[in-house]
Amino acid sequence: MSSTAPRYLEMPKEQPGDEADDVLFNSLYGVRTVELNRPKKLNSLNASMARKIMPRLREWEKSQMANVIILTGAGEKALCAGGDVAELAKQNGSKEGQQKSTDFFALEYALDHLIATYSKPYISIMDGITMGGGVGLSVHAPFRIATEKTTFAMPETTIGFFPDVGGSFFLSRLDGEVGTYLALTSERLMGVQAMYAGIATHYLDSSVLQPLTTRLSELNFRDHANIRERNDLINSTIAEFTTELPSPASYEKAKNGDISGDLREAIDRCFHFNTIDEILEALRAESQGEGRIAEWAQATVKTIAKRSPTSLKVTLKQLRLGKRWTISEAFTREHQMAARFMEHPDFTEGVSALLINKPPTKPNWKPATLDEVSNEDVDSFFALPEGIRPLELLESLPGSRRDYSDYPHAAYALPRESLIEAVVRNVGQKGEKAVIKEVLSQCGDKVGVREKVQDVLKRKTERQGDAVVWKRQQRASL
Repeated sequence: MSSTAPRYLEMPKEQPGDEADDVLFNSLYGVRTVELNRPKKLNSLNASMARKIMPRLREWEKSQMANVIILTGAGEKALCAGGDVAELAKQNGSKEGQQKSTDFFALEYALDHLIATYSKPYISIMDGITMGGGVGLSVHAPFRIATEKTTFAMPETTIGFFPDVGGSFFLSRLDGEVGTYLALTSERLMGVQAMYAGIATHYLDSSVLQPLTTRLSELNFRDHANIRERNDLINSTIAEFTTELPSPASYEKAKNGDISGDLREAIDRCFHFNTIDEILEALRAESQGEGRIAEWAQATVKTIAKRSPTSLKVTLKQLRLGKRWTISEAFTREHQMAARFMEHPDFTEGVSALLINKPPTKPNWKPATLDEVSNEDVDSFFALPEGIRPLELLESLPGSRRDYSDYPHAAYALPRESLIEAVVRNVGQKGEKAVIKEVLSQCGDKVGVREKVQDVLKRKTERQGDAVVWKRQQRASL
C-alpha cells in the first residue's frame, strides 16, 4: 500500500467491560432493528454501543436477507439524548483521558459516516428526545420519522462544545439560517417542527410505528433493485401511514413556538452574519420594537450570553466552512475540532456544571467573553492537535457512496427553498397556484409540501399583478 492510499478503520470489537445489553438487535422477516437500550440514561450513546452497532450494520449490509434497517430507542422518552458526555468529562483530567475521549469521537463519527453512506434503506424513528449523538445516528439517514413526542436539539454550545456528528454538513444545508440559529442557541424543535425545518423527512403519530414496522417487513424488493428503487418503495410505504400534519402554529402556546412566518424572517435577518457580534447587534435592533419578534430577540440575546464564547465563535466558523465540505471531510474536520475541545477547559467545565453537579451550577467559561476569544484561538480548532491520529473511516462497500457534497436522498424530505425558488423563477409568472402545483408534482404530492410552499412564498416572494416574483436575498458566506 502506498503512503498516499487511504487508511481505513478496522472493524471495532467489543471490549472487556462493555455493557451486555446496551443495544438490542432483532429481525422480522426482511427488517432488522437496532434498539438503543439505556432508557435510564435516555439511551445516551457510549463506545460500548458503537462497537456493537458498527459491525452489525456492516453484516446486514452484506446480507441478502436484510432489506431495511430501523433504529429505535428503548423506553418512552428518547431515541437518544446524545453522547455520554458526562463520562468523557470525568476522564478529561489527563492527557491519557483526553486521548480516550478523542478516540470515542473517532468511533462515533465513523459510525455516523457508515450510516451516511449506507447502501441499504435505513430508517430512524425519532420518537422522543433526539439530541447530539442521537442526531448523528439519525439525520444522515434517508428516512427520519418525527412523531408528536419528538424533541430535537443540538445543545453543544451549552456545554462548551460544538455541533458535531456531522453538524457541519447538515446544519449548514438547512434552509436560510435555521441551522445557524439552532447551532448557536441550542433551541429545540418539537414534533412536526422537525419536519418543516428539514430535520425529519416524515411525521407520523407514534401509535402507527409498530404497524409500520410490520408493513415494512412484508415488502418484496426486486433482486437487482438499486438503492434508489428500494428507497422509493420505502418512501411510498411510509406515506401510507401519514395523515394530515399539524401546523407549525399548533406550537404557539408551547415554550418553543414555531419558526415559520415572521419569526423565520427574523432568524434569517439576524443570523446571516459571519460574526457573533454582528448577530447580537441585529438581535438587539430587533428587540427595540414590540410584540412577538421583539420578545424573541430579547430572549435570544440572553440565551447566547449563557453559551461558551469559544464554542459560539468556533461553531459559527464551522457552519460557514461546512457548506463547502463533503460528508467525509465534515467528519474528518470535526474529529480535529473534538480533539482540540478535549484540551480546552470549557468542555469539562460545561459538562460538570450543567450535567454532573447537583444542583447544576453556572459554568465559568475561559475565556469568559467574546472579545477575549481571538481569531487565532478560533483558527486553532481547525488544525489537528499534535499527537492526535487523523480520523479513519470504514471502507465503503460496492453500491454505497463514500463521499458526496449533498445528500443523495434529499428528495424524501420536504422541498428546500432552493427548489421552490427555481420553480418560482420558472413558472411564477403563471401565479401562486401554478407554483404550488409544480412543486407538488415534483415532490409526489407529499403531505406538508403545500404548507411549506405557502410559507416560503409568503416570506420570499412579492406579487407583480398575478405573477409571483422571488425577492433578492442576503446569503451567508465566509
